[in-house]
Amino acid sequence: MERDEALRVLEEAECLVDRQTVEAAVDRVAAEITAQLGRQNPLVFCVMHGGLIFCGQLLTRLPFPLEVGYLHATRYGRDTTGGELEWLAGLQTEVVDRTVLLVDDILDEGVTLKALVDECLARGARQVLTAVLVEKQHGRKVRPGYRADFTGLEIPDRFVFGYGLDYDGMWRNAAGIYAAKGL
Repeated sequence: MERDEALRVLEEAECLVDRQTVEAAVDRVAAEITAQLGRQNPLVFCVMHGGLIFCGQLLTRLPFPLEVGYLHATRYGRDTTGGELEWLAGLQTEVVDRTVLLVDDILDEGVTLKALVDECLARGARQVLTAVLVEKQHGRKVRPGYRADFTGLEIPDRFVFGYGLDYDGMWRNAAGIYAAKGL
């Protein structure tokens, strides 16, 4: 995407959630995670690339010892609809008998997140919890009622970007959650 087109996308987008509201949601999620995991030594995996901003901000709000890693699996690439799950960087840290927290940007249908949870459990994790910045509200979840353990914001079923979520590889750095025009 060319620079001018990227600027037009942001200019035409609708801001669904401003920066202050996102940061308040990150604070709340951090408090919930601290209450549940603060006495443990969890292994936190950032789901790249989308989870990078949320995870980075979340980690600075968790006042207890933990280990950090990352993994990268995607169904989207630069598409706006999901396809087959592609592993770009798998688990590189031992998870056997550990509590794992997966941190991602969005829970849309939940296919990717469920696959990551299943992989951690298959490799022997004692417990796998999930945290997402946003969850789309619709009836197309991987199974009825599928939810993350910790959710920052619920948003309408629109194509969104910002705070880690991208629009054709751009605007992960936008300081808010934006709905793309026409999508």
